[in-house]
Amino acid sequence: MKTILVTGASGFLGKHLVQKLLESDPSVRVRTFSRSPFPSQDNERIESCTGDVTRVDDVLTACDGVEEIYHLAGIVERTPTNNWTAYDTHVAGTRNVCDAMLQLGTRRCVMVSTSGTIAVSSEPVVHTEDSSYKQTVVKDWPYYLSKIYQEKQALWYCKHKNLPLVIVNPSLLLGPGDDRFSSTNDVRLFLEKQIKVIPGGGLNLVDVRDVATGMISAMRKGSVGERYLFAGKNLTFREWIMLTARIAGMPPPRIQLPENIALAGAALLRRLYSLAGKKYEIDNASIRMSSMFWYCDASKARCELNFDTRPAEETLRDTIQYLQKM
Repeated sequence: MKTILVTGASGFLGKHLVQKLLESDPSVRVRTFSRSPFPSQDNERIESCTGDVTRVDDVLTACDGVEEIYHLAGIVERTPTNNWTAYDTHVAGTRNVCDAMLQLGTRRCVMVSTSGTIAVSSEPVVHTEDSSYKQTVVKDWPYYLSKIYQEKQALWYCKHKNLPLVIVNPSLLLGPGDDRFSSTNDVRLFLEKQIKVIPGGGLNLVDVRDVATGMISAMRKGSVGERYLFAGKNLTFREWIMLTARIAGMPPPRIQLPENIALAGAALLRRLYSLAGKKYEIDNASIRMSSMFWYCDASKARCELNFDTRPAEETLRDTIQYLQKM
C-alpha cells in the first residue's frame, strides 16, 4: 500500500483531508502527524504518529517511507502574540519538511498556505496568483506574515533544490467539523450575538470539504513551484452577515461603523462585559481585519485542477448546524 503523510492532521482541514484520502483510494495508507494522537477509530489504514514539526528528528521519522506529503501543520492566530511560535511552526517547520523530502527522496508534496499572503487590500480588489505579497498590509498580523515567509522559503526549495512541491492558498475555511473554532470562530461569535455592528470590508469563504478534494487534485495535477488559490464567493461583510442571519434565523446588526469608531465601541463593550462577569471576545485585530477586503479568484485552480466549490449558502448552513449542536 502507498503511504501518504498528512502533517497537522488533527486540525480542521486535516481531518477532512484524511477522510477524503481514504475514500479516494482503497490502496492508500495515511500516516497522520500532529502533536496529539489522531482519532483513528481502529482504522488499520491510519497510522498515528505524534511529534512536533519544529523538531528535525520528529519530522524525519514521520517522513520516512512515505511517497507523498500533505503539509498542513500550522497555528491559526490573529492577535499579535506568540510571534515566534507562528514563525517556528510555519517557517522552521516547513524547512524541516523540505529538508526531509530531499534527504529521503519523497516523490511530491502539497503545502497549505493561505489566500491572505496575497489576497488582502484596503480596496475591493479581486486578487489572483499573480498578485504581490502583502507584507505591508499584514505586518501586524504574525500568522499572515509568517505564512509569506513560509511560501517564499518553499518556493526557494522548488527553484534551487528542485523540490517537487505545490502550494495551495485557501480563503476562509468554513464547514462542519471545526471543533477548535480555528476557522469558524466568527460564525460562532455571530451566533452568540457578539457581533454588534457590520464591518466595512469583505471576505471570501470556501468549504473545507471542497478544499480537501482540491488538495488531492493538486497532488495529482498541480504544477511544481506554482500556487493555487482555493476560493469560493467574494462577499461584503454586510452580505455575509445578512446571509448568516437568515440561515440562523436571527436578527442581524443594522449599524455599519468605520474602523476607528468600531475599535472604540469594542473597548467600551469589553469594560461593560467585564463588569457583568462576562467576556466580550471581539479583539482589535479582528476589527482591523474586517475593515479589509480579502477578495480572490480561483480561476487558475478551476482550470488546471478542476477545482469546484459548492454554494456559499450550503457551506454556511452546514457550519451553523454543526456549531449549534456543539
